[in-house]
This record gives sequence, structure tokens and C-alpha cells, in this order.
Amino acid sequence: MPERPDDASGSGVVRRLSAILSMDVQGYSRLMGDDEEATIRTLTTYRRVLGTMIDEQRGRVVDSPGDNLLAEFPSVVDAVRCAVQAQDELAERNAELPELRKMRFRIGINVGDVIAEGERIYGDGVNIAARIEALASGGAVCVSGSVREQIEGKLNFEFRDLGAQTLKNIARPIQVYEIVTSASIQASSTSPAITSTVTTAPADDRPSIAVLPFLNHSRDPEHEFFSDGMTEDLITDLSKISGLFVISRNSVFTYKGESVRPEQVCKDLGVRYVLEGSVRRAANRVRITAQLLDATTDYHLWAERYDRQLDDIFAVQGEVIHCIVQALAVQLTAGEQARVGAAPTQSIEAYDAFVRGREEYARREKNANFQARTLFEKALELDPGYAEACAFLGRTYLTEMINQWGDGPACIEKTFEYGQQAVALDPTQPTAHETLAYAFLARREHDEAIAAAREAITFDPNFSDAYITLGEVLCFAGQPEEAVPLIEHAMRLNPKYPPNYLWSHGHGQKLLGDFESAVATFKRVVTRNPDHFVSYLMLCVCYAEMGQFEQARAAAQEILRVSPDYSVAVGVARSPYRDKAIIDRQFDLLRQVGLT
Repeated sequence: MPERPDDASGSGVVRRLSAILSMDVQGYSRLMGDDEEATIRTLTTYRRVLGTMIDEQRGRVVDSPGDNLLAEFPSVVDAVRCAVQAQDELAERNAELPELRKMRFRIGINVGDVIAEGERIYGDGVNIAARIEALASGGAVCVSGSVREQIEGKLNFEFRDLGAQTLKNIARPIQVYEIVTSASIQASSTSPAITSTVTTAPADDRPSIAVLPFLNHSRDPEHEFFSDGMTEDLITDLSKISGLFVISRNSVFTYKGESVRPEQVCKDLGVRYVLEGSVRRAANRVRITAQLLDATTDYHLWAERYDRQLDDIFAVQGEVIHCIVQALAVQLTAGEQARVGAAPTQSIEAYDAFVRGREEYARREKNANFQARTLFEKALELDPGYAEACAFLGRTYLTEMINQWGDGPACIEKTFEYGQQAVALDPTQPTAHETLAYAFLARREHDEAIAAAREAITFDPNFSDAYITLGEVLCFAGQPEEAVPLIEHAMRLNPKYPPNYLWSHGHGQKLLGDFESAVATFKRVVTRNPDHFVSYLMLCVCYAEMGQFEQARAAAQEILRVSPDYSVAVGVARSPYRDKAIIDRQFDLLRQVGLT
């Protein structure tokens, strides 16, 4: 690649376009603290391996201070190939080490203009690679959007879209993707074992399916809520089948309004099968089309059109579910046969109100939350036995409490009241159990909260939010080693997960003592949501734990920016940890950095 001198003075400073690979060790401080000599031996061996692989791919090591390594490649294809091969090789070597001694690297890659001075390189191209590396988890490779564009069609890798990221000291947002490698999958699957009493992640050989948002073909655009409701109901029913792996609503609805090919969904979400269709509602009739495709071959496994009375909508949904089950040769348990496809209500008016309420609730905004509550109350007035409407009514109070939109204690009691009522109406209603789990946690009844969250997963094995709930409850109960694998499984069920999933992951990392990884995770949260109050709080604590008090004080200022009236006393009163020592330690650190 030709080099263009920056000036004519003979200074040796040149500019060039390069692929930059930045990497470091996840949890390096913990490894050094546990066994300094063993860590240095492993790092030395791994560096030798990495140096050889970089040479083989025509790259060069620019710098390697501490646990960091910076390399430059003339070809972005070579850089990515090297990174993936390196992660696979290191994963094999890690397999021979005890879990707490495994050394997992985080890798970030960018392609851009760099300034070279002698053997050193500088500039945004380098800085962006380092910032992307900080977003990666152990065993993972994250790349910028420009890297993905340049390797498209040249390397056959699966990507997870992490969205446009605001990186420190970088003027513009950078699109970031994670490459799905065997190392990153293995890293999450080899986390500390879950005890037999905790619901475990299902086997990966189950048929995996994503339900794309059904198209609204009705003349009235107001019926958009009805087609969305149909989509959500199908996802909910399929999720209750333990023999299927079902992608959550949050991830599939990112495709709403877009024309997307099944093979793209396959790559984005890591599924084999895609269900798509349309809904046309007119007066008291509804026409529904649905088709099931194998996204890897574009082969139609099943397709059907239904033209029915509106009151038959639940029967149609049940038929679609059972046709999918037959097409994929999935065996239903006795309990699933009774639950899957069962009508939630006999009142189509109550169903309309519930679906509209669920759509408002999904917006997670203050006014929308109160509007959702009104609609759920209307659904219950029309059908007092509507368990799901009752469960979601409880969730509106939970959301109000979490966002501090109202009286916290009163909201918790309402959440508890409606959760119990929903379970009484239908003991198999997953959302009711998950809602109760949070109410129990707020009341510091940890064992009851764990049991409720497990019940939610029992009745909906693909309920990603319930895995997050169980993970959070276990963290507060003092069992983060059990929580983290559940949280990571939720991320697989919901690949385009919201920021609170990352917060739960960072919380588990923090409680395990991996403060460096927790900081990287919480930074990803505030990048996506700059006003995420509890992430700044955790950043403040983690920095203080590492002795980085300047950064801790900066995080404390962000706490006060988001919540000017924050007080440590209120935080102590609301903190639901089982172990009082954790509360005392956390809030003592907050006081040390100036919070009162």
C-alpha cells in the first residue's frame, strides 16, 4: 500500500490506511491478584502464540504493554481471519485450565487512516479499535461497520448487530458488530455450573425460530395493533414449547416496517426457521396468511390461508402453532398440549383492549405506561378472568416503581396484588410469576422471588425477560455464579437485547469481583442510554473498588446529573441485597467519592 508523507521535512511521519487490531485480557487484575506468577506464565505463552499468528497473516505487533496488544495489518480480511483463528486457538488452550485461571481476550478491529511515526501508529483509526475492544466480552471479536463492509462476501461469519455506539473522544457514532465465534459461544457456555435447582439453558440442537411482525393488510391503519398482537401471541405460544428455541419479541420487532429476507434473519438472529404472514381485518371477519420457511435453504415447509369470523382468532392462532409443531416434528409435553394455543379470553373486546395496552406498555414511557394501565383495566372489566391482562396491569406498577414515577412502596404492593391475582386466575401464566418475582425482591423475600422466577421459566422456557429476572434475583440473593449463565442465555434468546440486559450482566460481573469487565459492560449501557442511573452508580462503585477514584468521582457527577436529589440514605433503604455487608461496602465507597 503506498504511503504518503505527511510533510516534506523528512520527519518520517506518514499516513496510511490500515486494519488495526486491539486486544486485552478480560479480568486481568483479578487473575494477577489470584496468582501473579501463573498469570504471567500464561500471558507469555499466549503472546507467543498470538505473535506467530499475526506474522502468518502478514500483520505486525506494534505495541504490547501489560496485557494489551496492538497489531497492524495491510489487509482487513487478514486481520479478521487472524482474530477469529486466535480466539479459537486460545479457547482450546483455555479448555486445559481451571475455570478461574482461563485467560480470555477481548478483540476490537477497525480499518481507517493512521499516522505512522517510526514503528508507532496513532490517530482515530487506532483509537476506535481500542474503544471497540472495550465493548467486547472475553472470547469475542467486535468490529466496526467499515470492517464488516470490507469483508462482506470474503469471509463467511455470523454477526450480531450491537448498534451505533458513541465512543469516548470519537466525534461520530460508530456502528459495531460482534462476530459469533466458537470461542465466544464456549466462553458463555463454560461459565460456573448452574445447580440442579436452577432452570438451565436448553440444548442448542432444538429447532430455532423467529416470528417476523405480521403485515397489516387492513384498509384501516388503526388495525396495525391487531397484526402486531397476532405476532406477539404466536411468539408467546411458541415460547411455551420446551422443544423449540424462540427469539423474543424485542429482537424480531426491530424488523417491523422493513423488507428483510429470511436468510438475513438467519444471520442476524442465529435461527434456522422463520414464520411470516399478514393480517386483514374487516368488520367481523379476519383473513390471515402464514408461511414457515427454512431460512438456510429458502424452502417453504408449510403455508396456509385462513378466512374466519373475528371471534375465531384464537382458534386460528392455535392451528398455526400446531401446524408449526408438526412441520418441525416437535414433541409437546402433556402440560404443553393443554396450554399451547388456549384462548386467553372469550371476549374479543377485552382482547382488543389488552393488545392495545400491551402495545402502549412496550413503549416504556411514562404517559404510555399510564395509558396501558387504563387499557388493561378495561380488559379486566370486560373479562374479570383475563389472567394475562391482570399480570400486565401489575407490570405497569412495577415499571412506575423502577422509573420512580410514583410512590415506590405503594407501587410494589399493587404489583404484588395483581401478580397474586393473575396467578390465582391462571397458575401457568408466565408474566404473572415474573411480575411476582420482582415484587418479592422489592420486599426482600429472596427465596420466594427465586421460586417465582423459576416458575415463569417453567411455563415459558423461552421467556428471555424471565431469565434476566431470575439472574437479577440470584445476584441480589448472593448467587452471581448461577446468575451470569442465565443472563447470557437471555441475550441469546433476545440478540437485540435492551440495555437492562447488559446492566444485569455487568451486575453479575461486579459481584464476581471482575470489576474491569463490569466497567466495560456498564459503559456499553450508558452509551446506549446516557441517563441510565444505576449504571453510573455501579461504575462509581467498580472504579472505587479498583482504586481509580478520579473516574469514580466522574461517575458520581453523572449520578447527580441524572438524579440531582439522590441520597446514599435512600439508596441504602431501597437496596435489596440479602447480604448487608454488600450494602455497607457499596454505599461506603459512594460516600468516599463525595456522595451523601
